[in-house]
Amino acid sequence: MAVSPTNLSQRTEELINFDKRIFFAFLVITFILLRYLTNILIIEAIPGSNELGQDGTFTFFHIFNTLNYLWTPFALLWKFTLTAFLLWIGTFLFGFKVKYGEIWKFVLVAEMVFILPDLIRLLYFAAIPPDNYWEIRNFHPFSIFSFLSTDNVPSRFHYPLQAINLFEVSYWFLLAIGIHTLTGKNYKTCLGLVLSSYLVGLLLWLAYYAMVYKG
Repeated sequence: MAVSPTNLSQRTEELINFDKRIFFAFLVITFILLRYLTNILIIEAIPGSNELGQDGTFTFFHIFNTLNYLWTPFALLWKFTLTAFLLWIGTFLFGFKVKYGEIWKFVLVAEMVFILPDLIRLLYFAAIPPDNYWEIRNFHPFSIFSFLSTDNVPSRFHYPLQAINLFEVSYWFLLAIGIHTLTGKNYKTCLGLVLSSYLVGLLLWLAYYAMVYKG
């Protein structure tokens, strides 16, 4: 049985009725844990990793990863803040009255979809050990990049092609559910709002990245 827009809105509100601070902590811990376990696989994929670890060759690698773990909560906060701002601007342009803080909460919940690619990467290489570090680094499931030969793609386009993937597209639809829940407006209209605000911002960022990339 199809879910009516009203029921979709009600069910969504019920699902996100929890402490957002605890949920944020859950996201941070989950991302750090998945990346830590993946980094272990990276080290084990390097030939002679045991000997290199003993002589301190991996010192810089460990320092870089530690800083990356520490930066994770701030990176997520920045992403949520910017994404919510773009959507808030979109609601303003569409004539909807929505509080910025309410949009931020939905952005927080929608981020769950990005746990999946990290989890898939970890499980894939746990089952099929990688031959080298680059095999893990270039593994971006269900992205445009994954369907292309990396040798034929200029480096400046690697990140943009990795960023456009199935999970990112799913994210747009989840954000639209959030806007629909907050405004009660037609879902297609809310999806159009997301595409004309968040997606435009994302595409501008990816285009800028490709233009300024030095390699």
